[in-house]
Amino acid sequence: MSKMLSLWFAVSSIVLMGMTAILISHNGWLAILGALITTCNVGFGFIVKARLRRRAEAAASLVK
Repeated sequence: MSKMLSLWFAVSSIVLMGMTAILISHNGWLAILGALITTCNVGFGFIVKARLRRRAEAAASLVK
């Protein structure tokens, strides 16, 4: 995963976690929604990382 893509997922996850923390004190249902969105964002980051790693490994095995 490129450094910019890693930075994007890290910063967006931090922003979403902060949003969820603020929503906890305002509305419970919105806090649950924020937590769900944050979890999906983190999970999507892991999915992208795994796919890019597999693609790089496949390309490296073709070069050998």
